[in-house]
Amino acid sequence: MSKTYYLPQSNEVELFKAAEGMNLPILIKGPTGCGKTRFIEAMGEMLGREIYTVVCHDDLSAADLVGRHLIDENGTYWQDGPLTKAVRNGGICYLDEIIEARKDTTVVLHSLADYRRVLPIDRTGEVIEAHPDFMLVVSYNPGYQNVLKGMKPSTKQRFISLSFDYPNADVEKKVLMQESGIDEKIAQKLVDIAGEIRRLGDCDIQEAVSTRLLIYAGKLITKGFDPYQACIHSIVESLSDEEDVLEVLEKLISLHFTKSLNV
Repeated sequence: MSKTYYLPQSNEVELFKAAEGMNLPILIKGPTGCGKTRFIEAMGEMLGREIYTVVCHDDLSAADLVGRHLIDENGTYWQDGPLTKAVRNGGICYLDEIIEARKDTTVVLHSLADYRRVLPIDRTGEVIEAHPDFMLVVSYNPGYQNVLKGMKPSTKQRFISLSFDYPNADVEKKVLMQESGIDEKIAQKLVDIAGEIRRLGDCDIQEAVSTRLLIYAGKLITKGFDPYQACIHSIVESLSDEEDVLEVLEKLISLHFTKSLNV
């Protein structure tokens, strides 16, 4: 199986390796679709670590992370959650969009994210010392933060922080060519479109176009889709439902790809 494709933008690889070597947890901040998860996957392969990914949400409980008692025909038994599995066996526990989880849930991370590196399990009475190869990584999108959703300072200050953004134009073009198979000319047009959308200041777009959406557009084009329509379906319709915003985005796309007469 081929390795995960990832192009570094700055010193993130060196920082991750340094944190891993010192058993320090990492917090990654960045917008949707900018490569946070891809980076973790690439680092897991580079370090030879299994990755236990948890996509956080409002209903995520501490038991979902740590584990719970279950019942079968033989009676009651304990089943480790993904966090406990990583702590016991070694590996990277990756909590994606950590601010979506309840604050009382993330408190269970505190003893793992400081010098103690232990996980107390109240329901079994265990206190598990983290495996030497255990690493805790969390991420979130700062654009989604508000008064109700945000990391407690007591949690955030236990991590080394790493900020991600969308790749610079040259890196993003190479990523699009690699991931979707499009040629350099088409990739450059998609990158130019993304740059123009990201610079729009007077449109009601909650999230700028991601590298992920550009890859989707490139894949449709590679499969023979009309480039204009590929951008409409992969980029424009994904960014807004507002008619005036859609009109602006459609006009922007038409500056780079001609609208087909049969559409």
